[in-house]
Amino acid sequence: QVQLVESGGGLVQAGGSLRLSCAASGIIRSINDMGWYRQAPGSQRELVAAITRGGSTNYADSVKGRFTISRDNAKNTVDLQMNSLKCEDTAVYYCKAKISSRGLTYNDYWGQGTQVTVSS
Repeated sequence: QVQLVESGGGLVQAGGSLRLSCAASGIIRSINDMGWYRQAPGSQRELVAAITRGGSTNYADSVKGRFTISRDNAKNTVDLQMNSLKCEDTAVYYCKAKISSRGLTYNDYWGQGTQVTVSS
């Protein structure tokens, strides 16, 4: 069984910073892409940032220049450094990873979500 556990959410004032962390545990042979998504009330879940095993990154236009995604392949972790936070960044943030436990098949796993609230 594979589990993703997020941490680091909370309440912050606009212009502030937060760092989210996600750790994968369980039976893990290999992790491919990892990423962060978010879902605000009444909205669909959207991609915030993604990173390949090799370190290539992709960001939503709304967070470019403010957020930075990074990963540690040895520790099976992915982080999201969020700077210059805006009220519209308020959402539940989810970690996602493509993980192979056995064999060559990769499956998507999601964390339970962590709330980020940015106040004005």
